[in-house]
Amino acid sequence: MIQTRAISSLALAVALGWTLPAHAQSPADFAQMKAQMEAMQAQLDTMKSKVDSLEGQLSKAQADVQSATAAAQSASASATKATEVATKAADSAPKVAWKGAPELSTKDGWSFKPRGRLQIDAAGVNAPDAINSNSLGYATEFRRAYLGVDGTMPGGFGYRVEADFANSAVDLTDLYLTYKASPEVTLTLGQHKAFWGLEEITSDLFTSFMERAAFNSAFGFERRVGASATYSGKSFLVSGGVFADNAADLNNDSNNSYSVDGRAVFMPKLGSGQLHIGGSLHHREFGDVSATTRYRARPFVHTTDVRLVDTRAFSADSETSYGAELAYVAGRFHATGEGHWITPHRPGLADPTFFGGYAELGYMLTDDETGYKGGAYDRIKPKKPVGKGGIGALQFNARYDLLDLSDGAIVGGRQQIAGASLVWIPTDYVRFILNYGHIWIDNAAVAAAGDRNYTADAVGMRAQFDF
Repeated sequence: MIQTRAISSLALAVALGWTLPAHAQSPADFAQMKAQMEAMQAQLDTMKSKVDSLEGQLSKAQADVQSATAAAQSASASATKATEVATKAADSAPKVAWKGAPELSTKDGWSFKPRGRLQIDAAGVNAPDAINSNSLGYATEFRRAYLGVDGTMPGGFGYRVEADFANSAVDLTDLYLTYKASPEVTLTLGQHKAFWGLEEITSDLFTSFMERAAFNSAFGFERRVGASATYSGKSFLVSGGVFADNAADLNNDSNNSYSVDGRAVFMPKLGSGQLHIGGSLHHREFGDVSATTRYRARPFVHTTDVRLVDTRAFSADSETSYGAELAYVAGRFHATGEGHWITPHRPGLADPTFFGGYAELGYMLTDDETGYKGGAYDRIKPKKPVGKGGIGALQFNARYDLLDLSDGAIVGGRQQIAGASLVWIPTDYVRFILNYGHIWIDNAAVAAAGDRNYTADAVGMRAQFDF
């Protein structure tokens, strides 16, 4: 635009130069016109100088703009790259979640979480004095003191390593590797539970009494080393596997025992509640490890080593057992019934069949719900825990427990228990249990001054926490 104005001025001057002489009348006029022309030339020179200066400033401004634009583009690229690096670093950094303990996880599938539990029991059994055993009185013990870790690995793998350190001993509990073959199918290799039944599969953290029903221990339900598969659908669960023996028992080089175990659960919604119908089947070959077997149980609590019902050791080379489960959970209420039959096979002799079972009713005294998940009872989470304006959750339970270890030539006794418990759960990970049981013993393995039919009472308390 500046150059255009300069050219227009020059054209005007030329036009005047050509036009004015046509009107000149004398030498004075020519002198005057010459002076005017010189003045106009001076003005044109001044204008040209200004135009040149403005063009220089414009060129410099354009160069500054280009430099600034390039700098801005470079800064934007650097910022974008920095953002990408920061995002990548954030994605690869472990995420921390709190699940009773910190759980570290990464986007590529790694996770790690420490886990543990501590259960302190105080309990006693009031039996006839004629039994004359000091271990039936009051006692205190660390029932369980678990420490371990679990987590996941890339590729659909998972792991758990856990041991029990209670009472100055170290016993492996869970030690296994899992593989998620699909959203519904999980494969497991290592020491884990062999799908015994509802209460045995339910974690001891969530049981309604201090101890499970008597048949669970009497029939030797335990973790064993094996390989298994579980299909878990929305309302159907099937598990099966082949197992050796418990890891501690496998230290015996001659232990070549094995078992085949399976369980199926149908768990549809029924009305406003959850229905549970299940069954399990088990067969075990003792192999060379032993030519005998034995079934026995403690009287309701674990603080005593006295077993008032006991078959003693007898010859057998294998055993077959099966169980049935029925439960209903609806809000505060739950009802459970379970039975298990076991038949040891005695070469050349009649095979006895022993039975154990229980029936239980439970009700939340606070506005909380009984936990159930994946074919087992689960954690109860108080809606108003202690520390957040509430008293936690309170649950009352009543149970009848039967164990019959007498059949034919084998007379191990019959134990019946009527029990009640009060469970206080102040927070998700802390629990206190108070339970009482009245016990009837028939054909007891331990006689009271010759009498094998008598009654006893047991009281126990537990404090526990887990993470």
